[in-house]
Amino acid sequence: MTVVNPLNAVPAPSPYPRSSRYHGVPVAVHTEPDGRQVPYLRRRLLPDPAKLGSIAEHTVSVGDRLDMLAHRYLGSADAWWQIADANPAVDPRELTATPGRRIRIAFPAGVPGVPGVTGA
Repeated sequence: MTVVNPLNAVPAPSPYPRSSRYHGVPVAVHTEPDGRQVPYLRRRLLPDPAKLGSIAEHTVSVGDRLDMLAHRYLGSADAWWQIADANPAVDPRELTATPGRRIRIAFPAGVPGVPGVTGA
């Protein structure tokens, strides 16, 4: 059975699927001294976590990983970055390093949250 993500069916001016953290990040071109052009992605600016719509709060257990939590709450292990965006940390692994810590599960920027669910 093939599952088709409807977000990928809509044409988008990005080389990355809509589920990617790099979707919508502008591509720029650097010209080398020899004239060769090298494309690169401009810096991705993180959204303000306070403006992200909440889905749930999760209490970290021993063995939790962001990819596993993303699969559980967001339906895709590749969406781990959405959890990292909602819970600022220098190293995303910090978010699951301490059992008992509460972390926020949020939608990407621009998607409203679930009424009654607050940020961590």
